Amino acid sequence: MTKKKALAGSGKTVAKMKEKKVSRAEPAHDPMLQAMVWYKEENYQKLLALFDDAELLPPTYGDWLARAEEKKAEVEAAGDQVMKVFIDPETFPEWCEKKNLPKDANSRTELALEVAQAKSFSL
Repeated sequence: MTKKKALAGSGKTVAKMKEKKVSRAEPAHDPMLQAMVWYKEENYQKLLALFDDAELLPPTYGDWLARAEEKKAEVEAAGDQVMKVFIDPETFPEWCEKKNLPKDANSRTELALEVAQAKSFSL
């Protein structure tokens, strides 16, 4: 009899958990703004020539864009908002030099975060 009660109770708990999952339409977390590094097609090859880690990026803009759009869709599907931060071939090297940073993925990400934070305070 004790086993039946335990099983019955467990069944009710599972049913309640399932009800909550089905009826719950809220995102898993509070929506956030995520800065994503973005490139313009006309700058892509010039930027690859500048980056210290260009071998980590797809060789063509089309390949990069397909991957970037897929990642953007994943972020938005999770309930977050994306801010595209375009890397400029003229200003990025100057920014890196001023901050004594290499021209790599970490620096691009740091720049994107810096731009996003600056824009979010000015809204």
